[in-house]
Amino acid sequence: MLIAWSIGDIHGTGPEIILRSYPDCRSVSCLPVVTGSAEALRYYRDLYRIDIEIAKIKEPEEASGLPPDTIPVISTGEPDGPVLPGRIDARAGDISVKAVRHATELCIEGRCEALVTAPIHKEAVALAGYPHTGHTGFLGELCQVASPTMLFFDPVSGLTVALATIHIALRDVPDTIAGMDMERFFRELRTSLQKDFRVPDPAIAVLGLNPHASDGGVMGNEEQTVLEPVIRELAQKHRIEGPFPADGFFGSGQYRNYDITVAMYHDQGLLPFKVLAFETGINVTLGLPIVRTSPDHGTGFDIAGKGIASPRSFTEACLLARTISINRKAAD
Repeated sequence: MLIAWSIGDIHGTGPEIILRSYPDCRSVSCLPVVTGSAEALRYYRDLYRIDIEIAKIKEPEEASGLPPDTIPVISTGEPDGPVLPGRIDARAGDISVKAVRHATELCIEGRCEALVTAPIHKEAVALAGYPHTGHTGFLGELCQVASPTMLFFDPVSGLTVALATIHIALRDVPDTIAGMDMERFFRELRTSLQKDFRVPDPAIAVLGLNPHASDGGVMGNEEQTVLEPVIRELAQKHRIEGPFPADGFFGSGQYRNYDITVAMYHDQGLLPFKVLAFETGINVTLGLPIVRTSPDHGTGFDIAGKGIASPRSFTEACLLARTISINRKAAD
């Protein structure tokens, strides 16, 4: 199975986790093809003394003819000067965006069956002149999907968290939630869990937006006006409950009673998720016509070039991408 891996920011830990993940992923019927910089991979390979070859190719189909200890790379950009681990740089940002774009196009064309993205750096991307604040919105634009959903999955504990809103300012969350078609959001989320994760009848928990889920309207009214009516309607046919106060829900371990927890905003869902599953967590983009996963951590500029980045999350992301691709084929 050909799987496209975008290199991420070459000054972060992306190249390192790609190099260290490749042998394990290659051994489970995955054939990764990296889009990005061959020179950056060579730099980190030599820095860490990893015994692996780097081969430039032009088309993903060429990868099948290479030895198993050789990483195939489609070069979408090379650094103008030396690779500088930990440095925010416009050229690195440009390479990372072009790598994502090309890898996505390969998946849209059906030439690769899934996409795994190494982390990009938002400031480097902005310095390169791109408006994107993250992978999810950019992938939605490339795939012509208005509102893809960001989901986080831990294969060890089974903890699964989806976000109703993604990379927006906290002050904009209430109005965004109020303007969403929440019924459609939950229905599409349920369908994705059935198709991608093979959960026949998902149990969905919904977190409240306000502290204590507003305590009956004392602190805000989004629970009463937006969330509760939708939950009551859907609960007649599906397994969905809430809204729950987020702190007690995670603190008491109540999330273990559900297949997925839906958070209203970024940090509400990701703070507990990363505390509980930082090493093994996976980011999955739902609602796209392609399969896309990534590790749940960032570029790791503070440890880039030190040889201590864990490849576990990236490896798990690749394995999950393969599984979702197989599940989708079985469902179709």
